[in-house]
Amino acid sequence: MSHNWQDVLIPPTTSMEQTISVIDKGAMQLALVVDEHLALLGVVTDGDIRRALIRHQGLDTPISKVMNKAPLVATENTSRNKLLSLMNNKGLGAIPIISEGKVIGLETLQHIIKKPSYDNPVFLMAGGFGTRLKPLTDNCPKPLLKLGDKPILETILNSFIASGFHQFYISTHYMPEAIQNHFGDGSKWGVKIHYVHEQKPLGTGGSLGLLPDSLPDLPIIMMNGDVLTKIDFEQLLNYHNQYAPICTMCVREEEYKIPYGVVEAEGSKIISLVEKPTHKYFINAGVYVVSRSMINAVNKNQRVDMTDLIESYIANKEFVAMFPVHEYWLDIGKMVDFYQAQKDVMQGGKFYG
Repeated sequence: MSHNWQDVLIPPTTSMEQTISVIDKGAMQLALVVDEHLALLGVVTDGDIRRALIRHQGLDTPISKVMNKAPLVATENTSRNKLLSLMNNKGLGAIPIISEGKVIGLETLQHIIKKPSYDNPVFLMAGGFGTRLKPLTDNCPKPLLKLGDKPILETILNSFIASGFHQFYISTHYMPEAIQNHFGDGSKWGVKIHYVHEQKPLGTGGSLGLLPDSLPDLPIIMMNGDVLTKIDFEQLLNYHNQYAPICTMCVREEEYKIPYGVVEAEGSKIISLVEKPTHKYFINAGVYVVSRSMINAVNKNQRVDMTDLIESYIANKEFVAMFPVHEYWLDIGKMVDFYQAQKDVMQGGKFYG
């Protein structure tokens, strides 16, 4: 966020000539018109000034007669990716940040396109057999099955790299050489990739115990290597850091419609009849932010599933947070899911929406 956004605040009585000076000095190609309480009244850009001059409005014209009274704004919780999308779609160089109607900042395109960098390791689970995708996985580990021209795991890796992550660990078991040969040490992508190998299957959480003691004292993002998603990982990490739980689990709301009328009864007496009700559930999305203390609690070569590990902390009244995922998400577990992922990636489906 621009640190000198206060320099482009002007009252509505400011003349167009004075506004030109403010815009020039602010070097952001706009000025924010506010009242005495910092409520946003409008935005004026260099383009607005030029159009006013074409209309023969004088330089002494109050800027309230020139400004855009309905500008595009965002809140402080708007993700970086969403802001970037808004700016690109609308051709904007900046967006005012508003809270309760008042200006609290100004996000600029120049600032937002600066690639962030996070030292938090990313742990990708790639050791599964992919049994439900046979025969495709007879001679190829599931993470290397291609979506378009790239393997599933490479698509996932690129998503994290685009969000600013550069330190990766990949857990392997089934056909580990194929995965290591493809990704190497990560230098092809300008990142570092390390491997932990399960000599025997350790469940969905057991490989945490194989991570080195030299990990930085930071939460790690852990993700199944068969999940295709547009989760905003930056926002996920910020969410975890804000609430500081032992673990944050990404969840997805799913609906199940019962295709029959549901009867509730007391003994032989029917007390209600609901026709084809819909039930909503949160399901585990296979993406976690895990604290260092949870990692340390898993012993080397201990077999444990993430659900069991998390349930043990819940039973001990530890704080486990959930992060609802509304973005694109697909678990590539069955053949029909793989075909859907192919469609979404190759044909410009929801994954690119």
